[in-house]
Amino acid sequence: MVRIQNLSHAQALLDAFIPTSKSMRYTLDRMQALMAYLGNPQDNLKVVHIAGTSGKTSSSYYAAALLVKSGFRVGLSVSPHIDSVTERAQINLQPLIEKLYCSELGIFLDLVAESKLKPSYFELLVAFSYWLFERQKVDYAVMEVGLGGLLDATNVVHREDKICIITDIGLDHTEILSSILPEIAAQKAGIIQHGNSVFMHTQAPEIMAVIDEKAKREHATYEIVGVDELLESSAVFLALPAFQQRNISLVYGALKPILIPMKLSAVDEVLHVQVPSRMEERKFADKIVVLDGSHNEQKLTALAAAMKKQYAGIAIVLLVSFGENKATSLERNLKTLREISDHIIATKFSLGQDEIRSPIEPRIICDVADDLGFESKIVTDPREAFAYALAQQEKLVLVTGSFYLLNHIRPLMNLSESTQ
Repeated sequence: MVRIQNLSHAQALLDAFIPTSKSMRYTLDRMQALMAYLGNPQDNLKVVHIAGTSGKTSSSYYAAALLVKSGFRVGLSVSPHIDSVTERAQINLQPLIEKLYCSELGIFLDLVAESKLKPSYFELLVAFSYWLFERQKVDYAVMEVGLGGLLDATNVVHREDKICIITDIGLDHTEILSSILPEIAAQKAGIIQHGNSVFMHTQAPEIMAVIDEKAKREHATYEIVGVDELLESSAVFLALPAFQQRNISLVYGALKPILIPMKLSAVDEVLHVQVPSRMEERKFADKIVVLDGSHNEQKLTALAAAMKKQYAGIAIVLLVSFGENKATSLERNLKTLREISDHIIATKFSLGQDEIRSPIEPRIICDVADDLGFESKIVTDPREAFAYALAQQEKLVLVTGSFYLLNHIRPLMNLSESTQ
């Protein structure tokens, strides 16, 4: 019997499930077998399933917040986590307290051991979320797709009442999904099953055609969402970055039929939900620190536009790291960041969460940055790099690139603030 002492012990046990090979085959076979052994708890849940390239996590948080505000008990599963693995299985937007999380995870790991199955880290945590949400008797489970959709571990729900929300689709994880937009869209559309309800904003015609065809084949209802008048009347909504306006309006349009009628004040409360490391502003020392996990051209373009609008006239120093899977897009990504800053600090992160992922070497980042006219600096250790960034003359530090870099920086800030 697994007895988990604390979250550090829990994380150590979970780390044993991280695949040791980068050539792991993407398939639902392991996940389906594990869920069957657990009694298919996912099929006892009403699920809001969120796929897409950009905005999935923000949309998931907004969806959960809207449902909680309507009086529902809500499970929320997102990835990757920023501060703690407990973020991947939240109840009403709150991770379980440490003692309960460790107790529940211990029971679950016993079941996994009994099954003789060997899920990956991500599969294990998704299965745990579904299993936990059934035990917690949630009214809705909001599930963020990890990668793609068709073969993603979250895609094991077989209920016609599933709500599918598809956020903006672009190029990301091309080494796995494809470098062709319609093919990527087909992967995202893979979450659509018979009779589901599907919602998305207007996107490129070649993307829309794929979603439309999949919805028709599955006899799913398909709706293109605009911006609701209630949102447009909210000063809080209008103050959000454009990409977050797009995320919340999509989610609100999708969920409105099941939400209680809301007054403007209630919507404003939902809009104040803080999505970790999505253009998250913090005051730290005498600086403004903005944390954002934008790691592809689509996300970085949206981030740059939002930074120009919100922090016009404020000098910015960048602290960045990218995964080695972004090597081919590094120059494009840095060109986008060059629009908002000419000072960059390149660093590294540890090997990731759901899979082995190495960072691009800081020297490579700086070589490209130098060619683009940046003033660059290598500080390999992320903690030392953050301290160096804080010591620069710029008023604002933007930490961006890989979420795995934010795994180092955000907890560091939280720890420092808790000891003050």
